[in-house]
Amino acid sequence: MLSTLILLSIGIPWFGAFLLWLAGDGKPRLQHSLAVMFALGGGAAALAMIPLASSEVALVIPVGAVFGDFTFIADGLGVFLAAVAAVIGSLAVIFSVDYMHGEHQLSRYYAFVLFFIGGMVGLVLTSNLLLMFFFWEITALCSYALISFHNDDPKAVAGGMKALVITQLGGIGLLLGALLLFAHTGNYDITALLANPGILPAGMLAFMAFGALAAAAAKSAQFPFQTWLPDAMEAPTPISALIHAATMVNAGVYLLARFYPAFKDVPYWPLAVMLVGVITALMAALMALSANDLKRVLAYSTVSQLGYMVYAVGAGGIFAAQFHLFSHAIFKALLFLSAGAVIHAVGTRDMREMGGLGRQMPLTRAVFVTGALALAGLPIFNGSWSKELVLEAGLKAAEAGGTLWMYILMVITAGLTALYTFRMVAMVFYGQPRTERHVHDAGAAMKVALVPLALATLVSWLAVGPFSRLLDEHTLPYHHLEAEPTLVWLKEVLAWPTLIVLAVVAAGILAWFGREKLAGITQFLRGLNWAASNSFGFEAVNRAVVAAVGWLAEKLRAFQTGQLNWNIFGLAAALVVVLAILLAGA
Repeated sequence: MLSTLILLSIGIPWFGAFLLWLAGDGKPRLQHSLAVMFALGGGAAALAMIPLASSEVALVIPVGAVFGDFTFIADGLGVFLAAVAAVIGSLAVIFSVDYMHGEHQLSRYYAFVLFFIGGMVGLVLTSNLLLMFFFWEITALCSYALISFHNDDPKAVAGGMKALVITQLGGIGLLLGALLLFAHTGNYDITALLANPGILPAGMLAFMAFGALAAAAAKSAQFPFQTWLPDAMEAPTPISALIHAATMVNAGVYLLARFYPAFKDVPYWPLAVMLVGVITALMAALMALSANDLKRVLAYSTVSQLGYMVYAVGAGGIFAAQFHLFSHAIFKALLFLSAGAVIHAVGTRDMREMGGLGRQMPLTRAVFVTGALALAGLPIFNGSWSKELVLEAGLKAAEAGGTLWMYILMVITAGLTALYTFRMVAMVFYGQPRTERHVHDAGAAMKVALVPLALATLVSWLAVGPFSRLLDEHTLPYHHLEAEPTLVWLKEVLAWPTLIVLAVVAAGILAWFGREKLAGITQFLRGLNWAASNSFGFEAVNRAVVAAVGWLAEKLRAFQTGQLNWNIFGLAAALVVVLAILLAGA
């Protein structure tokens, strides 16, 4: 049964992508209908796997000795993320029915969306590291194609290229890890490594661990690779929701959580993971506070919240990281799709040209504020509970390993999150309109996607008990996570450190409402605001790297003869040299 569901959860979206690609353009109603049907089919298959989650191999596809068996395991971690990708992806497709109305090249758009969803599902369910890399690259290809969907817009094309190049730098780390595993064990079996990390020499295990950290940082837009995600906002807004909540950026956090049992004893690796998370969370929160583009504020908030998850993994809080990923997927999808409804109605992403939209878009305001309160970490909303679990894991790590300063910075970041969230809500939905526009509320298909997400943002935290059972030792035998009832988790969260965090969050909210009285402090922090507005210099580094590569490419042009025969001869000669080296080594 599980093997069939795995094939369906990957195959249905991919078959739909193939049909839509063949269908071509000119039949928008058919294109919308096919996309929704296949997305919902994949989502249903993914959800059906949850009660059947198991640590046993569910599907084996023999492909020969070189690549090993392509194996799939529907354990708790895999089926949870498969369900997130497929369900949130389905809602993004439904939302697209209204948002993409009148757009050209719908077949290309929907084909890549469905291919994206299937690729993410495959990535989290396979237990073959080489196949995981294959799915990893599929998600990179789809993100590039969808970020650059409006290929007549130079910003969109540049954003897609930037995402592709930066994430590929991290992908090198994952590929090297797969090759190292095969070189020492003769296969790509992830489970064997988790069961016994000693099958790799200590030095090779450390190399693989830090390679995986680089891959995760690039994929999840963590320090120092965080610059690509804000530029990915040139994509259609449903794609932004898909990337931020369901697919691309979750892959890096998943990679760290999946391999944690193998890497946790590598010297300095947990500390490095925590450090990456702390730096990213704080930097992104400051950048969100200085941004005026609605989608870029949300993009920075994603980078920051992913920093919380990475920090939790480094602190050993695997359950906390995954539960916050679950909460974040819901409220961030809600925020991006709500923002899409606003942008669709207003025609701009600049919050300085909005204001007072709540009176004309009451439903959109209601659902956006629901997501915003979850992001800010206010009690009752799901983001509050999961963030507290993350900070609790960080506090335990601080007590054991002397990283209290990291915990303090993460608490301060929680206050900054509340500050930039309330700033965003106030600039968009409250106050006086800054421009005269004829604005309409979300359309019917948009509401179908928004309302369930808003309800889930209110109540999904009640699933913490069942969620812990999904990730317990029955399905994740090497992570040693214990299942506990919901009330036990809530009692654990409702402790004195939580009151401190809530006080900091309240201070962040009050700072926005009392911003006029804090004008002196604002002037004092002008330099920090300038640095945040300029990505703390990372964009300058990117430009320098691009210039250096361009210069090197220009110099290497002398080796390009332009004659096909000589080019083929050069390739053949290089191949002979490589084969000779391999034979000599053997």
